[in-house]
Amino acid sequence: MKRTTLSLFAGATALAAITGFAAVTTPAATGPDTAEPAARLPVERTSLLCPVPSTSDLAETSYTSFTPVTKGTDDKGGAVLEAGTAEDAKKTGKPVVQPKAPGTPVTGRISGADGSALVGTAEGSHAPGWTVQQTTEVAAGTGRGLQGVTCTAPDTEFWFPGASTATGRTDYVHLTNPDDSAAVVDIELYGEDGAVKSTVGEGITVPPHGSESLLLSTLSDVEQTDLTVHVGVRSGRVGAAVQALDDKTGGDWLAAAADPASDLVLPGIPKDATAVRLVLFTPGGTDADLKVRLASPSGSIAPAGHETVRVKAGTTTGVDLGEVTRGEAGSLVLTPAGSSVPVVAALRVVRGKGGEQESAFIPASDPVGARATAADNRAKSTTLSLTAPEKAAKVKVTASAGTEGGTTATRTYTIKGGTTQDVEAPVPAGLKGTYALTVETVSGGPVHASRTLTGQDDDVASFTVQTLPDDRGTVSVPNADDDVSVLQR
Repeated sequence: MKRTTLSLFAGATALAAITGFAAVTTPAATGPDTAEPAARLPVERTSLLCPVPSTSDLAETSYTSFTPVTKGTDDKGGAVLEAGTAEDAKKTGKPVVQPKAPGTPVTGRISGADGSALVGTAEGSHAPGWTVQQTTEVAAGTGRGLQGVTCTAPDTEFWFPGASTATGRTDYVHLTNPDDSAAVVDIELYGEDGAVKSTVGEGITVPPHGSESLLLSTLSDVEQTDLTVHVGVRSGRVGAAVQALDDKTGGDWLAAAADPASDLVLPGIPKDATAVRLVLFTPGGTDADLKVRLASPSGSIAPAGHETVRVKAGTTTGVDLGEVTRGEAGSLVLTPAGSSVPVVAALRVVRGKGGEQESAFIPASDPVGARATAADNRAKSTTLSLTAPEKAAKVKVTASAGTEGGTTATRTYTIKGGTTQDVEAPVPAGLKGTYALTVETVSGGPVHASRTLTGQDDDVASFTVQTLPDDRGTVSVPNADDDVSVLQR
């Protein structure tokens, strides 16, 4: 997603519109040498968008909402997740999720193919770090298995390496508009030979409080095993996600990758992965040469035969890494082998064998930062993966109360530099229902994290992976002195 550095007041306006708003006050003038470090204040408003979950009559979808308790907030405010249009609202009849207080997750459920795109707003104490997980279980058919996605904040640009129009794949781009005016969007596709010619993806209108779902194969008649989808918004804002469904290996949601960068981390490859495919794209005019390293529990190693990879400018490159983790936890770390060239990347991961295969995606992800949260965790079905690609780091992990009962639990972990650990995450005492996990960086270098959720049936390899970037629950507000001289300029 695209993030632009703004001036103080423009930045406050953008935060109010996109993720949240921190009230800004200007202190009295105290002289030129009394400036204090910027303060971090909790955001006061957060917007989240969830795509249409499924078109299958066999689908069962849950929405789990959670806001971690944040210092500096009061008891005011609330949150609601509901259908965006009046027509869709008639189907649900009431908000799908409406939590009562921060600190305790709340779950709503729908069945079958009647689900719609949802628009969520949280204010006051409910806003900082508000997270909603959409999890769908499909019993049979194309895309069967577990499909999970973290509902996203609206934005203006998204990158999705890892999509496909190959035989057996059915991929859709889902766009959701939270605003009162229409959004205009361009969708561009990039394959192994560069841009894929198409005029159908230009100037797509997403109605106010509405959604659009576009089948990738209708944007181009060229079959491509590996595609990068670029969503650019001409006017307005949207939430975007790609639903990738496979005839043989189930399906999952492909979330947007981290912004183009020369150093990337793709955290939390399941240790029992039977196939891993790396998909990369460089949007600039320069080829990228990258070192490929696997951060394992014992340290950083180079995958045999794939120590480096070259990505030609403007093209999508796919690399089969096979069973790269070999039964151990692992994360992929990409760094420049020469000059720094920004790229975007994602992994397609398969678990199981034969007719019991299931697939999921791990996009390159930003660090946990101050705090990140994964909602909808289940006892004995959750794996938390932590990666410290550079220096050693200490993190604190807190398990919330359960949706139907239980008390919080906390554990602290130290992750050695250059390693990945699948940690035994805390579980609420007396747990009933599902719970949230909040990860906080205590000290050391940056930490990247992901959560793998597996299906309830031990005989089926169904799973989904969500990365845990910083929740942006607080905003930096610089202290400033009054300067009346600006009135004379």
